[in-house]
Amino acid sequence: MRVCSIVGARPQFIKAAVVSRTLREVAEEVLVHTGQHYDEEMSDVFFDELEIPKPEYNLGIESDTHGRQTARMVAAIEPVIEETDPDVILLYGDTNSTLAGAIVGSKRDVAVAHVEAGLRSNNRSMPEEINRILTDHASDLCFAPSRDAIRNLTDEGITDDVYWTGDVMYDAILDARERSADQSTILDDLGVQPDEFVLATVHRASNTDDPENLAAILDGLTDAPLPVVFPAHPRTVNRLQEHGLWERATSELELIEPLGYLDFVRLLDTAERVATDSGGVQKEAFFLETRCVTLREETEWVETVECGWNRLVGPETAAIREALTTDWEPKSTPRPYGDGMAGQRIISLLQQHLADSEPEEQLEAPPLTSA
Repeated sequence: MRVCSIVGARPQFIKAAVVSRTLREVAEEVLVHTGQHYDEEMSDVFFDELEIPKPEYNLGIESDTHGRQTARMVAAIEPVIEETDPDVILLYGDTNSTLAGAIVGSKRDVAVAHVEAGLRSNNRSMPEEINRILTDHASDLCFAPSRDAIRNLTDEGITDDVYWTGDVMYDAILDARERSADQSTILDDLGVQPDEFVLATVHRASNTDDPENLAAILDGLTDAPLPVVFPAHPRTVNRLQEHGLWERATSELELIEPLGYLDFVRLLDTAERVATDSGGVQKEAFFLETRCVTLREETEWVETVECGWNRLVGPETAAIREALTTDWEPKSTPRPYGDGMAGQRIISLLQQHLADSEPEEQLEAPPLTSA
């Protein structure tokens, strides 16, 4: 079995790490990095920390408009598929890299498998939402992280080769939590104590590119009752400067450079709560039982809101302030995203679908795979 895994952004590196380590024991993997996150802080460090083999192909696409970037990725991925002749293209999440891989696979008659299938925020103004929908409808195998994701696919008429695998991010966080506690020195480096700071991340274009939204978020964060540690995405740094908010942000918040994965997990695990507009961070916070304040008005991770670990506040100063200052408690701690074995299930299902391995080489897929 030959698998072409396509990644391009931080969350995808983390997800691929879970699957790739085991996949390479039973199959041949070709790892393709589109270059969507192309600087060292956002890319290379994750391959090093997570012990992922360096990509066989780095396409170097870098930033552009969504349409042009996706088109350039399609044009660059297709020759790789022609050269490597994989049995399946394995895609993660909802980035332009994901959609580009799905388009190429559907045009080249290669099986397409989508990890994190079925997630919906029901906000089609988000580029990620369009990427999710189109990728799911172009995929031959849909690996859903939750029952709600299965229902979303069913509602859209996608029922064949749909599997509830659990979430590969849960697999990853279990490993990273332990390793970060042993290896990371970030708390000492920043001079902060567990449960005595708020962690913040802001990178979504709807927040960073809108001066009013970014100012409102900054106002809400500066009212937090604890110090705010803010690893700043390069886009966010640029927009803070462009919108005249840089001086205030640096004087009232602890702005730091983007972090490696283990340092970030250590901060997220020990923060009193986190404020973020990232879908991945919402879920990681839930896994680590850190209360989350989401700077959006919707989420694809609805289960985190339903059980009380996540509050949707949008870019609204008063709502952010209340969520950061109120001592609210979650209602329950369910496990809707599986048991930490999603990566093994995905590999087993790929083997079964392609019938390309001897039975003794196959990994068992536990019962969670039933839809």
